[in-house]
Amino acid sequence: MKTILFFTIGTFFGITLYMSEVSSWFRIYEMFQFNAFHMYGVIGTAVFLGVIITFSIKKLKIKSVLDQRPITIPNKETGWKRYLFGGIIFGGGWAISGACPGPMYSNLGAGFLPIIVVIFAAIFGTFVYGVIRPKLPH
Repeated sequence: MKTILFFTIGTFFGITLYMSEVSSWFRIYEMFQFNAFHMYGVIGTAVFLGVIITFSIKKLKIKSVLDQRPITIPNKETGWKRYLFGGIIFGGGWAISGACPGPMYSNLGAGFLPIIVVIFAAIFGTFVYGVIRPKLPH
């Protein structure tokens, strides 16, 4: 049952990304050229909603819908190195490929087969991160 629920939510999310043109390479290119507000509006809305929802979950002690256990979000250590380096690597990959993780799969679902190369590169990058993680500043 969980699989069907998550598949349905993921499908809806992918369709939303595609229909809102968030997965469009041209929209991402416009964003990095500072030619359009579209992507900044979408990202800003997502960040705003994320802050409100996270605050609500912590403050109201909201429980999971699936098993009614309390949702706990542990506090993270403060620091700047991991965010700086991670942001540069993630942003560089996003700028080069024209896709971040959500739109990669949305583009694949829309039939843009060259995105398979980007997906494999992202998976490989995740593997490399796992290998060198102990040597990175955390």
